[in-house]
Amino acid sequence: MATLDERARPWARKSRWNGYAYEFLLFGLKQAWACLFGGLMLALLVGTKLFWPEAAPIARYDFLVVAAIAIQASLLALKLERWDEALVIFMFHVVGTIMELFKTAHGSWIYPEDSVLRIGGVPLFTGFMYACVGSYIARIWRLFDITFIRYPPFWTTHILAVLIYANFFTHHYMIDIRVGLFALSVLLFGRTWFVFTPDQTARRMPMLMGAVLVSLFIWFAENLGTFAGAWIYPNQADGWQMVPFEKMGAWYLLMLISFVLVTLVHPPVHACVARIRQGIWRAA
Repeated sequence: MATLDERARPWARKSRWNGYAYEFLLFGLKQAWACLFGGLMLALLVGTKLFWPEAAPIARYDFLVVAAIAIQASLLALKLERWDEALVIFMFHVVGTIMELFKTAHGSWIYPEDSVLRIGGVPLFTGFMYACVGSYIARIWRLFDITFIRYPPFWTTHILAVLIYANFFTHHYMIDIRVGLFALSVLLFGRTWFVFTPDQTARRMPMLMGAVLVSLFIWFAENLGTFAGAWIYPNQADGWQMVPFEKMGAWYLLMLISFVLVTLVHPPVHACVARIRQGIWRAA
């Protein structure tokens, strides 16, 4: 990245539009870098679907488990991920696996292939798919130096996360409060903006807009995952078709859970406080 900046910075300074173009390029590169874990996992899902040999000595799902562990270990060894971030990602892996066990038992989706490394009907690689979301948020937080404007009281976000997670289970037995959770998320985060820095200038975006956009990309990835046969929804039993767009709502709520989990290691900092701190550090 430093070499790219040395070569491209003179060109970017020639005009305002050059500067915008370079900033957009950096935004894309940082986003791609933040998606490293998720991108590699998605590539493995599709690649093993297309090229997995029938006579392979291990099951495809088991290979995905081993590959996911190797990727995670490499990120830590290369210091691309911090140990405290890995702990939160592991927590997300656990809560995701618990939900998978419950949902597959209720027929929400199935994993059609055999494997050894599994708990009940859930292959162990599935927890890593949830961990990809946590990894993305943790990495994007650092890469873009994210701060916030009008972030809600910390405890309220944890109550929201607990209610969302509980509803994934309880809606099978009682009223689904999903609409109320959407409304509560708007009430808490409707005035919240996150401030991010793709290059040298800080930009901002409504937090809920960012959550919806990320949920949309996860929905695209989910379509690739089901196309690769990693898991199958009931409406795909007779052949692949696109995942219903309503699933984006579930991903939006799951995004909020993962975001709150990441705040355990990256406490939200107000943008004004961050500027004051930077001024102190520069003065020192």
